Amino acid sequence: MRTSAPGLAARAASVAGSPVRDILALTARPEVISFAGGLPAAELFDTDGLRAAFQQALDGDTARRTLQYSTTEGDPDLRAAVATRLSGRGLVTGPDDLLITSGSQQGLTLLSTALLEPGDTVLVEDPCYLAALQCFAFAGARVVPVPGDEEGVDPAALEELVARERPKLLYLVPTFQNPTGRTLPPARRRAVAEAAARGDVWIVEDDPYGELRYSGGPVPWIASYEEAADRTALLGSFSKIMAPGLRLGWLRAPAALRRACVVAKQSADLHTSTVDQTAAARYLADADLDAHLVRVRSAYRERRDALLAGLPDALPDGSRWTSPEGGMFIWATLPEGRDTTALLREAVEHDVAYVPGAPFYSGPADPATMRLSFTTHTPDEIAEGLWRLAKVAR
Repeated sequence: MRTSAPGLAARAASVAGSPVRDILALTARPEVISFAGGLPAAELFDTDGLRAAFQQALDGDTARRTLQYSTTEGDPDLRAAVATRLSGRGLVTGPDDLLITSGSQQGLTLLSTALLEPGDTVLVEDPCYLAALQCFAFAGARVVPVPGDEEGVDPAALEELVARERPKLLYLVPTFQNPTGRTLPPARRRAVAEAAARGDVWIVEDDPYGELRYSGGPVPWIASYEEAADRTALLGSFSKIMAPGLRLGWLRAPAALRRACVVAKQSADLHTSTVDQTAAARYLADADLDAHLVRVRSAYRERRDALLAGLPDALPDGSRWTSPEGGMFIWATLPEGRDTTALLREAVEHDVAYVPGAPFYSGPADPATMRLSFTTHTPDEIAEGLWRLAKVAR
């Protein structure tokens, strides 16, 4: 006798999949020029350096440790290398301040597990990183958008929401934000730190793009401000600067929160891949990641400039867009009344793609927005892609 299958948990049935992942599957054809995915340029990976690092990780007696279970906190050499890089960039950090994660996305999941009860309020930028919205939805959190402008969240609006909503957590990608590319200026960073301290709010500062700067000068981490030091979890990743296939990230947090995340990670995967951690540590010891990043930044700067130069002819009159100093994304807004979700179907028929902006909003969406990534195509390919986009957008 046939019966219906048992049901899923309510959260599994209610949280939607990632539209970006759906679009990537839709545009997998090689003839499509896709501005959709936030992918590093594969041709720029340091494959020789990484191959040598993996070879060393699997050489001789080293392989016995590399292929074995490891500690949840992560490879000591890798944590020491990350701590050195962070300290060198102005945020004094020790190896014991860090937890190695399976990509910074896991770090966000661990923080949600450790901090959020169902019904807790989370404040986010609007628009916001899509996978963060998914993560908070799985945690059963109530997500409230913070109004902002071309410089990011508005401090006055944040103060009002902290007082009214009494949130548990504020989530930000303050440097080269996904999806807009915007960077929160230092004065607003300090205002964020002060508002969080007054409201007793945790801050999650997600920084996957901070080392991809092409113009302008560095800005301080929110975690570096005294008011935020005891309440900020900083997330970082090797996906954008080394290789995303390694699935390596890290979490820097105050001791009590970090210990809670270690316990959450033990229940999730015991520890991040020992092989990948050992190889990454060898790469950081033997190769020159900074020299590699110089090459990456040079290529991405050229690609960003090509996309910015071509947008006036590709998009309709009255459109506007961001001009990011780094990162991977440009956020464009077409004239009022246009719908980029509907437009995408026609764009794909012309072998070009982007991500519609609507799914990035936790509040009312602007259907005329789109996210364009410039990292995976050469300037000539970008020009061709924009010529195809102009056929449907104009």
